Amino acid sequence: MKTKIVLLISLSVMGAMIVFALVFPAALEKMMYKPGLYSHVLFAHVLAVTLFFSNAVIGMVWEARSLTSGRNEVILHTYETVSWLDAHFSSPMIILSVTAGIMLSFGMGGIWYTGWLSLSFLLFLFSGAVWVISDIPTQYRVKRLLAEVDPSAQALPAELLRLLKMRLWISLAGVVPLFVVFILMVYKPVIVPVAQWF
Repeated sequence: MKTKIVLLISLSVMGAMIVFALVFPAALEKMMYKPGLYSHVLFAHVLAVTLFFSNAVIGMVWEARSLTSGRNEVILHTYETVSWLDAHFSSPMIILSVTAGIMLSFGMGGIWYTGWLSLSFLLFLFSGAVWVISDIPTQYRVKRLLAEVDPSAQALPAELLRLLKMRLWISLAGVVPLFVVFILMVYKPVIVPVAQWF
């Protein structure tokens, strides 16, 4: 229940940021554009993005290793820890990285007017959509099935194992775009900005 509350708060904060940006774009720009804080904001952004990405990759590897072990207690402990980290660690890192990224974008002319930056933001949004649309509902189904598992059972239910394996593919779909974002952030290739796509 506590994890669900943390996730709902994080999603609410992200939703409020989006609504605020759509309704009050000038106020957002004034609030976020702080050139004097550039180095601090850049540090916070790089740190948050790195921690979030690392947690996503390590969680995925950890889950895969637990499934190959075939040991119920390892699989159950791993899943509980990874889902706890998603709610209590990844969610705040996402909020911090998005906020800091938006602040940095104002110094570059805005998210939609710098090619590599606009594509990075779209990929980040895609990764977030994978998380919200696929991963969160799957996590709740897994939790429901885990609650019914007898720890002393010889084998986990087939449906639970199927969902845990499916989570690996969902995680991969969310992590690959983030890897591309890292490449774009570091190399900053010249790309047509999203604002000019239409």
